[in-house]
Amino acid sequence: MMFKNKTILVTGGTGSWGYELVRQLLKYQPKEIRIFSRNESNQFTMKQDFDNNPLLHFLIGDIKERDEIVNACQGVDYIFHLAALKHVPVCENQPIEALKTNVHGTQNVIDAAILNNVSTVVYISTDKASNPSNFYGLSKAMGERLIIHANTLTTKTRFVCIRGGNVLGTNGSVIHVFKKQIEQKGKIGITDPEMTRFFLTIEDAIKLVFKATVESVGGEIFVMKMPACRIVDLAAVLIEDSGKQNIEMEVLGVRPGEKIHEILLSEYESATTIAYDNQYYVILPLIHIDGIKEAYANFKPANLYNYNSSKELMSKAEIKQMLKRGGFLS
Repeated sequence: MMFKNKTILVTGGTGSWGYELVRQLLKYQPKEIRIFSRNESNQFTMKQDFDNNPLLHFLIGDIKERDEIVNACQGVDYIFHLAALKHVPVCENQPIEALKTNVHGTQNVIDAAILNNVSTVVYISTDKASNPSNFYGLSKAMGERLIIHANTLTTKTRFVCIRGGNVLGTNGSVIHVFKKQIEQKGKIGITDPEMTRFFLTIEDAIKLVFKATVESVGGEIFVMKMPACRIVDLAAVLIEDSGKQNIEMEVLGVRPGEKIHEILLSEYESATTIAYDNQYYVILPLIHIDGIKEAYANFKPANLYNYNSSKELMSKAEIKQMLKRGGFLS
């Protein structure tokens, strides 16, 4: 049990990923979980939601401040680095802020981990980092490169990336937006009828995070294999579940930086990707990292051109099943 009696730091830990991560980590009897974020009211709410659990310690701080994160990492064994500016339009409109948080902030986490001899750093990335078309994706791709490169700076700390798609029901997610629109407006806004996205329940996503944390060597990008669906089909399932009649779908047009289909793995990356198991692909680093070639010597190449959300789409019945599992349908 790798987290037993360990001290764990979660950056950006008051978001949806953070909540579920902390909930699952508590089952492993850690010594302490430090939740580092800049949202005071979210910290207050989360503390109450977890019944003031004495294992949880809440720290107000910003990863942009190097000294703050260095102090927060003292005596820490594992870091789950979730803190980021995540909304595509926000990052397009304020790229300097996205750069400061998603790139400089990630380097601050790396420096803090090395200074404090942290055992493992897990960086949660996004499908938007693969062949990026917006500033958010670009900044997360830079974060991935910094995390991978960090394995060349020290032998004491292992750094690994995990890349996933959209997680159902996270803050500001399309599910909440659609449900609100059905209730309040009687119509749903769709950016493009052809748009597809990868989806996973938060519970499944965190289980995959733990799997990669346990099995990684350091220097890999673990790419979650995720089901995909058409956004219009997702909307149709939610409309049907609401029981309301005559809900329209309005086509709004694609926003700046948005793709019609997401790619979890680009054509360029597929050249160094191996088929790890039925849950993951692993992108191996192009730079030299001790031990990684040997660790993956017996794995087969993935033989993918790319990993695109327009392929093998879920049926409406499968979408319904996924939403039920995530607790989003009555």
